[in-house]
Parts: sequence; C-alpha cells; structure tokens
Amino acid sequence: MLQLSHVPKILLALTATYFLASLGHFSHNAEFICEYPNLPAWLTRAQVYAVWAAITSVGATGLLLMRKKFMAAGLLLVAVYAALGFDGLGHYAVAPMELHPLMANVTILSEVVAAALLLPVALWLLASHTLRTARTTQPS
Repeated sequence: MLQLSHVPKILLALTATYFLASLGHFSHNAEFICEYPNLPAWLTRAQVYAVWAAITSVGATGLLLMRKKFMAAGLLLVAVYAALGFDGLGHYAVAPMELHPLMANVTILSEVVAAALLLPVALWLLASHTLRTARTTQPS
C-alpha cells in the first residue's frame, strides 16, 4: 500500500483530483475520438490511452519517489505531471472551442483547471523543501 503520511494532504488531494480529471479527459477523447475536430486521422483510441498511461506514470513515479523520501525529485516529477495537464489546450490549437462538443470542452477544461491547481502547490512545496534542505546542510 502506498503510504505518504509525510506528504501534505493538499498535494495528495490535488494529485488525485488531477488524476481523475485527466482520466476523464483522455477517456472521453479515446472513446469519442471521431467527435474531436481536426485530430489527425492516424490517431487511435489505443494511442490516446497509451499517452495517458505515459503521462500518469510521471506523477506515479513522483509519488513513489516521495514515498522513498526522495522529496525534491518526487515533487519535481509531480510538478512536471501537472504541467503536462496544460497539453489538453492543444485541442484548441487545432480547432476552436465552439467546434468541440460540450463534453469535450468540459473534460479538457476540467483537466486544465486541476493541473492549474496542482502545479503551484507542487512548486511551492518543492521550493520550501529545497530551502529547508539548504538551511540544514549549511556549515555553521
């Protein structure tokens, strides 16, 4: 079982929220791929799920590293995981929002909002951890 008792609950809650929002967006994208305008014809359902799994592995690795007490590396990976959540906005680079079905917009924007909440918390915790570590390792 994953035990992260030394990790702030807010980080765990926001990571879980982003995970669920990301799963919702990628699942909707995969299952309704033909409804997303202007996606490349070669893109398949399986590829969408594979990308989701690759992105999710970044966050999962971050949590695992924090569990093993590699806090800085873990927090950095969680921050990268959150930053990857903004990639969903790429849908609007290939077609404007009004051409997307309502549910596509809901899932895209939910993922982006969840990422936008997680990223600053992960970066703040990383900066705080780095400063604390620097203070405790300085010679007297």
